[in-house]
Parts: sequence; structure tokens; C-alpha cells
Amino acid sequence: MTVDELNDVKSAVDSEKTGIINESELTDIVKLARAIGEKIVMTNGCFDILHAGHVSYLQRAKQLGDYLIVAINDDDSVSRLKGKGRPVNSLENRMTVLNALKPVDWVISFTEDTPERLVTEINPDILVKGGDYRPDQIAGAKSVLEQGGRVEIIPLLDGCSTSQIVDATQSIGKSS
Repeated sequence: MTVDELNDVKSAVDSEKTGIINESELTDIVKLARAIGEKIVMTNGCFDILHAGHVSYLQRAKQLGDYLIVAINDDDSVSRLKGKGRPVNSLENRMTVLNALKPVDWVISFTEDTPERLVTEINPDILVKGGDYRPDQIAGAKSVLEQGGRVEIIPLLDGCSTSQIVDATQSIGKSS
């Protein structure tokens, strides 16, 4: 690829839609970014009540590459994973909040309980999860590693947990 062709691709990636995106748009943008050697980082989660731990985690994830994709569980999968009363915030609200964060380039939702299919489709250069996971527990990790990517575990920020926030709120409500 010539320098002019590389510059054209870079301009195309930079001008493409960022933010909340669908799978086909994301697949196309990732292909463009890869064509110019950009590193794609991907993570996932429920991100039900955004807190300082999430923000720190996303900042550190972004530092690992050029673009950060955040895949987020839809409302039905959060309910299946977290139980009755969850999510606290709707998918639309959770995606809007994540989209407003500086480190986040693209936000995409998924309906399955894990993002394994999506991770395999996108095939990020770096797949990231929080310190409460081991590499063998991370959905899509095997595929990323087989394709020459890597898996990173980012330590959690002490005292920051959505479940702890929900539990504390519920216990306050019971004592009132």
C-alpha cells in the first residue's frame, strides 16, 4: 500500500461513525482500521451502574491500542445473568453513558449471554476483561489467541462494584 493509500484509509476510519454502532458497520470500520495497522481493543460487560471502577478500567483498556470497542449485554441477557431487578438502567441508557466516555470509540450491544460470537466475528487484537476473570473464563479468548491476538486482565479498582452498590441501596431501603 502506498503512503497516499494509507492516508486515504486513515481518513476513512477517522471519518466513519463513532459511538453506538451496529455489527455490520463495526465490521467494516475494523477492516479499514486493520488495513492501516491500527490496534483494536475490545471488552464487554453489563455496565449497569457506571462507577469509578468502570471508568478506570476503560481508560486502561484504551491505552492498550488505538480503538476501544465496548460490547454490552442487552437487557434480557443482564436479567438472565444478574437476576430479578437487573438491569437497573436500560440498554439505551447504558449505551448512551458509555458512548459519552472519552476512551470509548464504539459501543455495540449483543443479545447472547456472552459475547463469544461477536468477539470471534470482530477478532480484536487485544481482548480485555477485569481482574475478576481468568483468561480461560473469558468468552472469545480462545479465538483471539488462535488468531494471534492477546488477552489482557486489568486489575479491579478496590471497593467499586455494581453489585455492591445495588446491595447497599437495597439494604438502605429496607432499614428506612
